[in-house]
Amino acid sequence: MSRSDRIMIAAGGGALILALAAAWLALAPVEDASPDLGAGALALPTAMASAPNDSAAPASGTIVVDVQGGVVAPGVRELPAGSRIAEAIAAAGGYASDADLAAAATAINLAQALGDGEQIRVPRIGESQAGSGGAPASGAPAAGSGAGAAGGGMVNLNTATPEELEALPGIGPVTVQKIVAARQERPFASLDDAVQRGVIDRGQLEDIQAIATAG
Repeated sequence: MSRSDRIMIAAGGGALILALAAAWLALAPVEDASPDLGAGALALPTAMASAPNDSAAPASGTIVVDVQGGVVAPGVRELPAGSRIAEAIAAAGGYASDADLAAAATAINLAQALGDGEQIRVPRIGESQAGSGGAPASGAPAAGSGAGAAGGGMVNLNTATPEELEALPGIGPVTVQKIVAARQERPFASLDDAVQRGVIDRGQLEDIQAIATAG
């Protein structure tokens, strides 16, 4: 066999192999290349849908009340929800010098919780109870209340509650704490005694001397 014949046979065999390979590729089954999502993929939206919603906004924590009558600064006041009448009076500057404390002690329960939109009216000296209106009634002063103590209905520094003390004009939370701490050590003999002991100053004495007492 000549060299040219061998070359022709080799070329024909290579062509036959290529043709068989192409035919096999054409007839082979095509596999599905798409990913198998399975049940786990279907469970994801369900889990997301069941997640709790923590975005609810909290309820408002304030109320608005109207304080009128015998207070230093009558008007509308915004207070924290759950505030008491004593806190509303304190927010209005406390009792005015013409406030009728004896009538207030009977008509107003300083410990009563307030609701939104309520009005508190502190009676003034000379006003009749019938005309004062709007003040929440409590029937009688609470037991141990300083507003009904000896002194013609005046607030007694030795027996008044912190709320009643803070409702006095010129008396703030810091002074209330000083009064309570000082009277626990030794009761006040008089308002002047409270000044001498450094519990209140002369300006505060002038503000409260017409409506407060001690001893």
